[in-house]
Amino acid sequence: MHMYEQDGQFFQYKGKPLVRSGNVIYYGSMMDDYVVMLQIKSTKEEAGRKLPDQIVVQLMRTDKNVKPQDVVVKKADKSGLYNALDVADIWLRRSLSEQQ
Repeated sequence: MHMYEQDGQFFQYKGKPLVRSGNVIYYGSMMDDYVVMLQIKSTKEEAGRKLPDQIVVQLMRTDKNVKPQDVVVKKADKSGLYNALDVADIWLRRSLSEQQ
């Protein structure tokens, strides 16, 4: 997995870790009750760079005791990384605040 800053810390988005492994980006901490997985399904070329285009966003429970069919809480298809991250952030913050 990668997306590290120079000092070995994970990149962050709105105060939560952002970790990428291939075409999958995890948003949030595995130490929390929930994390969001963003799976990049397609890319598009813009200004000579490949950018994520179609992304599947999934809010997931991190509890290893949860049945596999109950791990994914919410799922949506989004166009563009910023749209996907905005949905991910809303879902994650709401879910974590409900746990407190």
